[in-house]
Amino acid sequence: MTAELLVLLIVIATALAFDFTNGFHDTANAMATSIATGALKPRVAVALSAVLNLIGAFLSVEVAATVAKGIVQLDAVDGQDLLLIVFAGLVGGILWNVATWLFGLPSSSSHALFGGLIGTTIAALGWNGVIWSSGSSGVLTKIVLPALLAPVVAALVASIGTWAVYRITAPADEETRRTGFRWGQVGSASLVSLAHGTNDAQKTMGVIFLALVAHGTVTKDDELPLWVMASCAVAIAAGTYLGGWRIIRTLGKGLVDIESPQGLAAETSSAAIILSSAHFGLPLSTTQTATGSILGSGIGKGAEVRWSVMGRMAVAWLLTLPMAGLVGAICWALAHSIGGLPGVLVVFALLVGLCGFMWLRSRRDRVDTTNVNVWPGDTPPAAEAVKPRPAEPQPAEPQPAEPQPAEPRPVEPQPAGPAGADRNPPFPTSPTRP
Repeated sequence: MTAELLVLLIVIATALAFDFTNGFHDTANAMATSIATGALKPRVAVALSAVLNLIGAFLSVEVAATVAKGIVQLDAVDGQDLLLIVFAGLVGGILWNVATWLFGLPSSSSHALFGGLIGTTIAALGWNGVIWSSGSSGVLTKIVLPALLAPVVAALVASIGTWAVYRITAPADEETRRTGFRWGQVGSASLVSLAHGTNDAQKTMGVIFLALVAHGTVTKDDELPLWVMASCAVAIAAGTYLGGWRIIRTLGKGLVDIESPQGLAAETSSAAIILSSAHFGLPLSTTQTATGSILGSGIGKGAEVRWSVMGRMAVAWLLTLPMAGLVGAICWALAHSIGGLPGVLVVFALLVGLCGFMWLRSRRDRVDTTNVNVWPGDTPPAAEAVKPRPAEPQPAEPQPAEPQPAEPRPVEPQPAGPAGADRNPPFPTSPTRP
């Protein structure tokens, strides 16, 4: 096995690792509201989402083509240099994904990937190595503009939809409405999962295609190999089933207190926007779309929105592209300075070590199926709903009475006999014969 082939295999493995982190990082986009309202049990929700992500990955390749051919000037670099750019960009995306997962921040996995690739390309080729704008293609048109519009449009659509469903279903009694909307949520959440697979799995397909072009296995005009599609579909489905419980808690309970009608409106608007973007080849951030929809559902109902949580999300969104790019550029510089296969191995070991450290750190404050619907800053009424009810006092059981010593019975008086006669003679006396 040559060093070039080994580097290619490491790059492909790293790409699938990013796809895996994309799966558990973005599970919340589809299932957070369904879990929060009780429409689906947590484990059932992530299993359903994993299956639909797997199916959705095979429905389109437009986004994969955008990632493969719309970011890096492929004519300016090839061979090992392009492989190193792709590898370092993936490392930057993975580290940002895991870091934001640790803090429960639903940042964009798509922008983490693009930021990593853009940062490494600038470090390796300069500003001209990135396709900033080229007609209807380029970073500004395909990535930046959708990132600005997606959450705004999603919030607007979800707020109108939430207001409409509450008005339409106002005559129905509360229990009937809750039951009907929960069933509706199962369908809308499934649609979002399908859309997520259609959009997000393809981004990793495009990255692997870039690596294959760099190695010379395929040309940039070839079709996407089926094994690339299948491996990416399995990786994102596996990550989805793992369940990113920290981010599910933030989206389901941290931003807005979700009810079933709001969940249905948010999920439906998210699915419509994501599927439309996949059709036009726009690598949209499903996280920003889902967050905008949830925010809009709260506004449409007039519910309380935790703007402090929304502010932290917005800061994470703004930092994703530059921070992932910075990490990717540092990793490229390190691997390039060492050179060849040793440089790639050093950066790969650094990636494994940092991810392992963050995973161990997360064990101190575990979030799983048992506490995913409990937000740390809940008001007392919301918190009391999840506290165990205190045990009601039970009446004391009667204690068995202790046996009391028997009192001496009084001796009944005997009638007096003849004087001098013994009342209890020791032996019977014979009657006197005349």
